Amino acid sequence: MSTIVVIGGGAAGFFAAIASAEANPDHRVILLEKGKEVLGKVLISGGGRCNVTHACFDPKELATHYPRGSKELLGPLHKFQPGDTMEWFADRGVELKIEGDNRVFPITDSSSTIANCLIEMAEGAHVEIKKTSGVKTFSQTEDGGWKVFMTSGDALRADKLMIATGSSKGVWEQLKKVGHKIIPPVPSLFTFNIKDPRINGLSGISLPNATIQVASSDLESSGPLLITHWGMSGPAVLRLSAWGAYELNDRFYRFPILVNWIGRDEDVVVSDFMQEKKFSGKKRIGNHPQYEVPLRLWKSMVAAAGISNTSTWGDLNLKQIKALASELCSAVFQVSGKSTFKDEFVTAGGVDLKEVNFKTFSSKVTPNLYFAGEVLNIDGITGGFNFQAAWTGGFLAGNAMAGYPLD
Repeated sequence: MSTIVVIGGGAAGFFAAIASAEANPDHRVILLEKGKEVLGKVLISGGGRCNVTHACFDPKELATHYPRGSKELLGPLHKFQPGDTMEWFADRGVELKIEGDNRVFPITDSSSTIANCLIEMAEGAHVEIKKTSGVKTFSQTEDGGWKVFMTSGDALRADKLMIATGSSKGVWEQLKKVGHKIIPPVPSLFTFNIKDPRINGLSGISLPNATIQVASSDLESSGPLLITHWGMSGPAVLRLSAWGAYELNDRFYRFPILVNWIGRDEDVVVSDFMQEKKFSGKKRIGNHPQYEVPLRLWKSMVAAAGISNTSTWGDLNLKQIKALASELCSAVFQVSGKSTFKDEFVTAGGVDLKEVNFKTFSSKVTPNLYFAGEVLNIDGITGGFNFQAAWTGGFLAGNAMAGYPLD
């Protein structure tokens, strides 16, 4: 009987352990979790609802949502993509739903539905789940197997070892010792800290089609933008933070951004405002927001442009109209730091992808060593993409460890 040891009791680790145990029941599968509970990130993700995956069923398109790992994931996603994930859970009694933005959640709106399913499937496949089982070190034996030394002083022998520990600096240091290169980790998926009187007191206001650009950079993102107590958030900000993870880290998270609140060309907006002046000259500007901008934000923009909210459109000269258009389409804000987005603890960096065989998620450097999840230098934008990478990697690695790699 071969022994497979999976280090890490998160989404990727559980999926790999289940896949391996189901594919070959003759193997002993042990899952090690250092904490008191398993699947912690699954339980708190999506505001406690668990954004299981994203309803994008074209692997080529799906891969474009990964700032790091898009090329490497293309092949694996052809073998196990969101449709397969949804079918996997449906076959095990978990009903899922697709929301308007294509995010996929359990119909119960409870992440415990997903966690309970994974635990039940693991136990049903006789996976040995060991909690409070921290790993101190691991090393390869002469026969190509592994010795795993626990913080408790115990040791385990494994024929195959899988690392699914997420962003663990300690584990990355161990992987360096067995020959792997680690890409330095930096935060991804974070919100922007901004102190600016134009958005003070406007927390909760959102715009559906904003565009944000980092000044003096090619980094740009579009989508919903949310004003928060500490600055700005929403998909547009989160996508920008993911694609710019390393560049923004190099800037120490201090940089100017250009915000186009409405995603429209500034010259067109100037032209539209001139039409307002011509045909609605008696209307008070402050009481008539344009482009469905929320009233409180609109009034702030008008004031920032140096215009009285009691002025009429007819009162404005061209300079004032251009100033107002600029506040809508190219407002400059200074980012002074970052904050974690809710439950999204996503990190860029990890095991160098050049050293991984993505047919099996196995190491090219050291035999009988496998990876899945955020321990790899793979990360996706918000919306269920990071979980999908975990399911895909876990499924392919699990089957490969069982001796049945997917064609």
